[in-house]
Amino acid sequence: MLVDTQPATHQHAPASPEVRDAWVNAQLIGVLMDNVGPTVAAAAVAVPVLVILMAGEVWTPALVAWTVAIMAMLLFRYRLIGLYRLRHDSVEGPQRQAFIDTYRWTWLAVSLLWGGPVAMSFLQAGFITQFACGLVVLGQGLFTLNAYSAYLPVFRAFTHGLAASVLTGLLIGAFTHPDAPDVVRTTTVFVLLVIAFWVLLLMAGARLHRVPRSSCDLQFSNQELIDSLTLQTRASLRAVSTKNRFLASAAHDLRQPVHALSLYADWLASEPEMARDIAPRILQSTRAINELFDSLFDLTRIDAGNYKVRLQHVDVQKLFADLELQFEPVAAGKQLRLRTRTRPLTLWSDPVVLRRILGNLISNALRHTQRGGVLVALRQRQDVIVFEVWDTGVGIAREHQQAIFQEFFRVSQHQGTEDSLGLGLTIVSKLAALMGYQLALQSEANRGSVFRVMLPAYTQQAPGEQPQPTVVQAQAPAA
Repeated sequence: MLVDTQPATHQHAPASPEVRDAWVNAQLIGVLMDNVGPTVAAAAVAVPVLVILMAGEVWTPALVAWTVAIMAMLLFRYRLIGLYRLRHDSVEGPQRQAFIDTYRWTWLAVSLLWGGPVAMSFLQAGFITQFACGLVVLGQGLFTLNAYSAYLPVFRAFTHGLAASVLTGLLIGAFTHPDAPDVVRTTTVFVLLVIAFWVLLLMAGARLHRVPRSSCDLQFSNQELIDSLTLQTRASLRAVSTKNRFLASAAHDLRQPVHALSLYADWLASEPEMARDIAPRILQSTRAINELFDSLFDLTRIDAGNYKVRLQHVDVQKLFADLELQFEPVAAGKQLRLRTRTRPLTLWSDPVVLRRILGNLISNALRHTQRGGVLVALRQRQDVIVFEVWDTGVGIAREHQQAIFQEFFRVSQHQGTEDSLGLGLTIVSKLAALMGYQLALQSEANRGSVFRVMLPAYTQQAPGEQPQPTVVQAQAPAA
């Protein structure tokens, strides 16, 4: 895009803490679910061990009921792994979080069920069985430490549930046999050990949690850095493209006044007595070249995003006279007639931009016209001023009427017309969008074209007075 008010460089805005936390939590949930499978398998191995330890020492119906309940929950947990991998493994953020929020109760339920063997053994089994069951149950907490610590809410729910169920089992056993020898001392020792184990397990889980969280934080930061570098790379490529477009635009816009100078030089060589008449035209062409240089540098500022529209009072009659003086030799060289039709009117516009719009339209019309001529006219419709450029040239087919405004586009069927870089109409389109002007085209193949530029009719109301138009800001053209 030749005319673009967007900055050439872009700053990558860092993500908010909320966005970062949501992304990191989603990754941690993925780590958690990847590690759930081994914990379910370990629990499935521990259940028959506990059944063997307690068989014959505890009430059989209670043991059977606990076994059925724990195995059913483990099978449900295994099913959850498959559900997650099928529906949620490939998604991000909110869906993963919703999955965990929905099924977090399963971790708590399993941890509470693990208190059953402790309660049953302390009610009926001997000390050796009690101790063995306690070790197996607490071992579940150690085995799941690394897996569940990836996501702290799940780890804490499981740990709290496990500690609460074991402590409840111990207290039930103590209150059921208050007269047993050393029951108070034994229960107190076990309770203290369970509480110490509970605290240490929470501390260890918090420390282990830092490893995957730091890894995910680093991954997120690296992705942000990659995005930032990508934007900077695109900005650099855009700068190179802007330079190339500048050179192409300079070559295009300087062609006409330079060509006019060459024609004036030929006239002087063939008819020296015309020097008095031709000298002002040479000066005007030279002035046009300087103005074009200035305008091209203005376009570079537009590409950089810091172009400021310079609104002034523009004398339309003088503008048309300057354009006629610039392009009349070009028309004469092709034996074409260049006519203007205007009225005394002062507009409120940017003279550089307006002249470039009309100049490029005239240049385009002359380039694609072989017979007849070009008419530049001014019409006023209520509060709208309409500039029209008519030609009797090759015309534009309907299928090409949108594409001709694209950079470097040329209609291959236009045989016999002058070659060009395909920038003139692109510049017109972008400058019209910059000023907020409307651009219209009416054309038919082999019958000529008419381009219309419509702008608000801001005129000078009093000497020295500067009106406040509604369209004064440079706006980025639509992509």
